[in-house]
Amino acid sequence: MSVSTLSVMVVEDHGFQRRMALRLLDELGVEDVDEAADGKSALRQLAARTQPPDIVMVDLDMPGMDGIEFIGHVAQRRLARSVLVVSALDPALLNTVQTMTRAYGLHVLGSVEKPLTADKLAAALAGYDLLLHSEDVDDSVDISATEIRTALGRGEIRPWFQPQVEFGNGKPVAVEALARWVRADGRVVRPQNFIGLLEREGLADPLTDLMLEQGCRWKREWDRAGLCLNLSVNVSPTTLADPTAADRYQRIVKEQGVDPAEVVLELTESSVMADAARALGVLARLRLKGFGLSIDDFGTGYSSLAQLSQIPFTELKIDQGFVVGAHSQPRKRAVVEASLDLARKLGLEVVAEGVASIEDWQMLAELGCGMAQGHLIAPPVPPEELPGVVSRWRRPEH
Repeated sequence: MSVSTLSVMVVEDHGFQRRMALRLLDELGVEDVDEAADGKSALRQLAARTQPPDIVMVDLDMPGMDGIEFIGHVAQRRLARSVLVVSALDPALLNTVQTMTRAYGLHVLGSVEKPLTADKLAAALAGYDLLLHSEDVDDSVDISATEIRTALGRGEIRPWFQPQVEFGNGKPVAVEALARWVRADGRVVRPQNFIGLLEREGLADPLTDLMLEQGCRWKREWDRAGLCLNLSVNVSPTTLADPTAADRYQRIVKEQGVDPAEVVLELTESSVMADAARALGVLARLRLKGFGLSIDDFGTGYSSLAQLSQIPFTELKIDQGFVVGAHSQPRKRAVVEASLDLARKLGLEVVAEGVASIEDWQMLAELGCGMAQGHLIAPPVPPEELPGVVSRWRRPEH
């Protein structure tokens, strides 16, 4: 997407700063531009639009409704596609605001430090297209319990696969199975629109079993074709309360002719501690049977260090929220460096999620990260397309 085709709203109370932003946007060829001097008037303008703007540029320190409150309203009412924070405030505060915005489900283009310049603004706007392709976010979809049960029963929910490659030589070594609902009309629905409903309907475990079974089936097919890749599958939190899960997963994998040592089960931080005693027993038995265990979205929970000390994890996945843009954001880079150092001391493999730019690839390679996963390599694809995607992958220069 060309920068000139973007639609932008500038929300800035300082008249000179607002005019400067408008002039810079004009110099960059952006024609669809609106402006507002405060949060309340900006919200009225946004609500009156037939289509939300691509980007809202917002200052945080504004009288009346400050930029943080404004972003909250924009996110909850879905009044914009993304937010770009323009501020001279403390980077720690800016990082918190970005995290808050993502938690609301709104795209974050990043932050630009004042004073605004043409180079800073051009670099930020250039990331818009990459942002949309690096985050799997759909418009919300209304789905009933009956529809999701029918979809699961008909086999419309199936795994797509995203490759993981080694930084050292660019070699594809694994794939993560990611649930996609391929509707009868061909529309693809991503998991954030149906996983919560599946869990509420008690269908999370059948989905996990399905993903594991189909993932192993495709793995065996790729193995026979000479494409040997380990398999990662996300595990439902309810699994950790089920004492039969370890035996069931072992049976599913072996029936498909796959060694459990070639399968990594991914768990989010928040899922483990709900019933710690029972969960630890299930996880220990899974490791005993040879499965790898990965702590997914590392750094986004509140008990990471405690869990790493108690649970026999074999892999750590650094959350994409820390990876994207880390090459230019010191606080993100510090989290990545600390995660890698901790993983080395604990003897864990490391996968960096959300690798979407050459710059982030280069930074992670220099820091000694083991594996990369993200749109720089390939997006999640249907299983039939994976061999072609892998064959087209070329190691980025670094």
